[in-house]
Amino acid sequence: MAEFRAVPDARATLLATLAENADVARLSPSPFYARLLDGMADDVRAGGPCWSLLQPYATEPATEYFPFRALAGVHYEVLAGERPDLAAHFPSVGGDGDADAAWPLVREVLAGRDPELVAEFGHPLQTNETSRCGALIGGFCEVAAATGLPLRVLELGASAGLNLHFDRYRYEQDGRAFGPPDSPIVFRDYWEGGTPRLDAPLRVAARAGCDLSPLDPAREADCLALQSYVWPDEAGRLADLRAALAIARANPVLVDAESADTWIARQLATLPEGQATVVYHSVFWTYVPEPVRDRIAAALADASARATEVAPLAWLRYDEGAADPRVVELRLTQWPGGEERLLGTGRHHAHPVRWLA
Repeated sequence: MAEFRAVPDARATLLATLAENADVARLSPSPFYARLLDGMADDVRAGGPCWSLLQPYATEPATEYFPFRALAGVHYEVLAGERPDLAAHFPSVGGDGDADAAWPLVREVLAGRDPELVAEFGHPLQTNETSRCGALIGGFCEVAAATGLPLRVLELGASAGLNLHFDRYRYEQDGRAFGPPDSPIVFRDYWEGGTPRLDAPLRVAARAGCDLSPLDPAREADCLALQSYVWPDEAGRLADLRAALAIARANPVLVDAESADTWIARQLATLPEGQATVVYHSVFWTYVPEPVRDRIAAALADASARATEVAPLAWLRYDEGAADPRVVELRLTQWPGGEERLLGTGRHHAHPVRWLA
């Protein structure tokens, strides 16, 4: 007897995805995008252009964020000055934030969109979220305090490399501080339950990163793409992103276009003496295919066996927890020794970090 397998109802699955994505927007919070996603859901129920646009992706997991990709395409055109009618309502370009007034115009844009263009706004969405440095700094300070050595930092999934400049941002809490006092990006009182060791002797000696499709802060189109992935009414995130792009342009760092497994294996072939090598990433691991993850882990295992007190190794990650993907965990493993610690927890975007170390 043939095995029976239920075929998912495409429209119902897409509506569930839209509802989940709208909840993500509300939590962020982005009421502007939450309202647009509600409008998209109503249009899907009615069999309108949003259904035609997203039907090819209807049964994809909600975490592929195809509705957000569609909206990112609209946002890009607004940022590029191609949609002055929508610019009047998009807060990211000085609009009034009236999502109800924006929705019919957004629907009109989506009605003329080729479904293949939605796929071109790839996932993971390259937000290059600078707020994650507010969590990562705690791990970098731990390594600096434990080793007393300057850091050699290697970022996996670096996008445009904005988080490679974490030491050019400012962090302040409880009388402790790190980073240039005049930095345009400031994390102040960002931690709950404790304070990272912001007074550690942290200095970056070398920095490098990789990404399958790196973006270039010196290219206007790439800068617009990064901004388009940020939700239009999140003024703080946009301001930090724009400031980070300016810092990256003033301090160029090459991000290699390469898979993380082959890149990190080459980088870890040698652990330089007098530097603490830190491999790090943020909201990256979930989106990496298992074979690539295994090869990254193998490269780390090989290098960890060669780590010494004068050439130590650390693996710092701010990634989704296994128990609840809504919670992002800051974990640090250091060699020699191999001790793993949960340093803190937070969320995907700008959000206070609970410090546990």
